[in-house]
Amino acid sequence: QEPFVADEYIERLAWRTPGGGSRGGEAFDPKRLLEEFVNHIQELQVMDERIQRKVEKLEQQCQKEAKEFAKKVQELQKSNQVAFQHFQELDEHISYVATKVCHLGDQLEGVNTPRQRAVEAQKLMKYFNEFLDGELKSDVFTNSEKIKEAADIIQKLHLIAQELPFDRFSEVKSKIASKYHDLECQLIQEFTSAQRRGEISRMREVAAVLLHFKGYSHCVDVYIKQCQEGAFLRNDVFEDAAILCQRVNKQVGEIFSNPETVLAKLIQNIFEVKLQSYVKEQLEEHRKSDAEQYLKNLYDLYTRTTNLSSKLMEFNLGTDKQTFLSKLIKAIFISYLENYIEVEIGYLKSRSAMILQRYYDSKNHQKRSIGTGGIQDLKERLRQRTNLPLGPSIDTHGETFLSQEVVVNLLQETKQAFERCHRLSDPSDLPKNAFRIFSMLVEFLCTEHIDYALETGLAGIPSSDSKNANLYFLDVVHQANTIFHLFDKQFNDHLMPLISSSPKLSECLQKKKDIIEQMEVKLDMGIDRTLNCMIGQMKHILAAEQKKTDFKPEDENNVLIQYTNACVKVCGYVRKQVEKIRNSMDGKNVDTVLMEFGVRFHRLIYEHLQQYSYSCMGGMLAICDVAEYRKCAKDFKIALVLQLFDTLHALCNLLVVAPDNLKQVCSGEQLANLDKNILHSFVQLRVDYRSARLARHFS
Repeated sequence: QEPFVADEYIERLAWRTPGGGSRGGEAFDPKRLLEEFVNHIQELQVMDERIQRKVEKLEQQCQKEAKEFAKKVQELQKSNQVAFQHFQELDEHISYVATKVCHLGDQLEGVNTPRQRAVEAQKLMKYFNEFLDGELKSDVFTNSEKIKEAADIIQKLHLIAQELPFDRFSEVKSKIASKYHDLECQLIQEFTSAQRRGEISRMREVAAVLLHFKGYSHCVDVYIKQCQEGAFLRNDVFEDAAILCQRVNKQVGEIFSNPETVLAKLIQNIFEVKLQSYVKEQLEEHRKSDAEQYLKNLYDLYTRTTNLSSKLMEFNLGTDKQTFLSKLIKAIFISYLENYIEVEIGYLKSRSAMILQRYYDSKNHQKRSIGTGGIQDLKERLRQRTNLPLGPSIDTHGETFLSQEVVVNLLQETKQAFERCHRLSDPSDLPKNAFRIFSMLVEFLCTEHIDYALETGLAGIPSSDSKNANLYFLDVVHQANTIFHLFDKQFNDHLMPLISSSPKLSECLQKKKDIIEQMEVKLDMGIDRTLNCMIGQMKHILAAEQKKTDFKPEDENNVLIQYTNACVKVCGYVRKQVEKIRNSMDGKNVDTVLMEFGVRFHRLIYEHLQQYSYSCMGGMLAICDVAEYRKCAKDFKIALVLQLFDTLHALCNLLVVAPDNLKQVCSGEQLANLDKNILHSFVQLRVDYRSARLARHFS
């Protein structure tokens, strides 16, 4: 047995033999083990011989069976060859018979076709004779149930009658034509009745018969007319039309052999009759009296019509259904779309003007005319170069003449105009029309509202030497900034998609850039003049509150205040203005304006301190004032401004330092880089400057 291992086999044999254990010991008997091995070898030899004989016998039997199998295969091959020969003979015979049968069939057909034609011609001649005699006796004409056969006959007779000469057969031709017309009417009536009963199979039969008649198109018209009966009962004609077309689309293929033509004719009828009359009724009512409602209705109707067209695109309407539906829509709306943009611009102009006028009326404000050309242009150029107010200041009573409500209304009107423009404009005219709407927005929002408010705000800024002036221009800046963000958002969201791939894009961007630059010039001018007014107000505070005795007190030992009253009021004023600037600006503009304000604030304090003489205690008080100013300057959060006040604070130390330490202080970190004339100018402010000792130490 497999697997066979010789060592294991010998080991098992030794264990089975008494005294044959391989471990040795008293029971081990080598002779007996040898005898057992010899006997077992003999048994194995006998077994080998027996198996060998059996193998030889099986080999002989296998060889014999192989010879018999080979002989049988040869016999089968011969039988197969014989069968194949018989098959070829049979195939040739079948081909021969088939050829004969086809030939015979052709001969029979050649004989039968003329015979059938002759029989049919004989029947037609018989029926023709009945018309010729003037009396129709055949059952096919008198039996109403055989209307289908009668229709086939009369249709053929009608074709034959067309070829006959009129002078000889005029009477019979008229009789055939009359019968043709009667049968046609009967078939159409039958089709109508079947449609009312809902018998699709009967409708299909009658339509198939009428297909060869001239009145087939009338049959289609009847079907279309009856389909629409009771279909438009709701207020939504577009939804009714969609439902009707879906229902007919499922049915028309079971009735007519050309369903796509019938469905297309139904859709054409709906568009040209139902929809056109509905659109005309809705639009003509407001066309001349109410432009707003007219535009809303036009947009709504056109949108719903195109949506209906999109639904109808799912049906089979022939080869070019897109063009077919587009022509139907164009036929309805062409008279309204060709002058759409003129109506849109006219409405937008009047509506925008009304929104602005309503706002100014609510403020009891008579809008000033901002002239152009001549003197006005000269004033504008002078004002831009000199930044001087030209003409009297106007008291606006704190009114900015900017309204977010007005802006939202204008932007909403323009947004709707852009949406209508996108939907109603021809693709080739879309960028041009969108640009015209944008121009209206620029005119009324930017020029008539924002620019007017800036001009009024500029005129309302008081001169820099005015006392207790109210400064409202920063409110104008804040509102103008907010409004322009809204304007910019609409530009990107609603205008850009309409002009992004046209030459009008660069024109719009340039127009936007020009209006921005124009406003920025006026904003910069107004901010600059407002800062001048702030500095003027601070000058008035200092002039009114600061006294010469503040820095040169009569009693040096009895000074109880930490800083002067002028300093307190100026710092309070500055903090209010800084907060106002932060609330009015955004982004980098905050830092830019605060830096300019801070620099002017520093210059004012610097020049102000130069006007006084300082005793030792007065110098200490000046240092306290500057320290408070510096603390105020920290609110600016501008490094340059803080640095300027740090330097000023260091300069004020020159007012109190001992004469022996002047040179050391002047060479300190903050004063080392300053011009000596500046240092000298501060030292000169000391009351003890003229003493020989101080002059000697500073020289």
